[in-house]
Amino acid sequence: MKILVAVKRVIDYQVSVRIKSDGSGVETANVKMSMNPFDAIAVEEAIRIKEKGLASEIMVVSIGSEACQETLRTALAMGADRAILVQTDTEIQPLAAAKILKSFVDQESPQLVILGKQAIDTDHNQVGQMLAALLNWPQGTFASKLEFRDDGVSVTREIDGGMETVFLKLPAVVTTDLRLNEPRYISLPNIMQAKRKPLTIVPADTLNLNLQPRFKIVNVALPEKRRAGERLESVAELIERLKEKQVI
Repeated sequence: MKILVAVKRVIDYQVSVRIKSDGSGVETANVKMSMNPFDAIAVEEAIRIKEKGLASEIMVVSIGSEACQETLRTALAMGADRAILVQTDTEIQPLAAAKILKSFVDQESPQLVILGKQAIDTDHNQVGQMLAALLNWPQGTFASKLEFRDDGVSVTREIDGGMETVFLKLPAVVTTDLRLNEPRYISLPNIMQAKRKPLTIVPADTLNLNLQPRFKIVNVALPEKRRAGERLESVAELIERLKEKQVI
């Protein structure tokens, strides 16, 4: 079984995000970047599947600028076998990302595609579902446990009402939730070995796909700061205060 994993380069989750002065987006210049945490979980799960002898190869794909090579090298150091960078400096929105991934699924014929459930920079939570729709494959989103049996995989997924288990016949698309696993520590020898693993760069404009943005960000702003709370001495005082504010 071949596994394809998608990874994205985002602002590190420990960095305080700053809004650009013109409100057009968030500041990324001179900001620490790293692999999207949900994607790191996806890479880790693929490696664990291979370590169980259920997969023969793990390929990772990223879409973005030349700097995304660093993110792909991280995935290779974790244990992926090879990497592909779809290089572009233009904005790639969810549908475009799904189209790009589909083109590589068509070329590589993996039996399983694993993605993080969402990227922490946009929180769209759309690419996995769109990719499954384009491929007409079964999908298991928000996965917290995977169990392979027969010709498919049993996916325990987190939903609003608790947990749900679905069985997917392969090939399939799975998106990962936080509780699926904890990504491993990357050792120095693995980092050195990753430099020798193949990393292919494919210009996005050679794929003959319509990657035009479907929506436009008008403005980005910080939410209003919450006002400090007020301590009241009794229920009667609370009711009176609510009446003053015309809440009741």
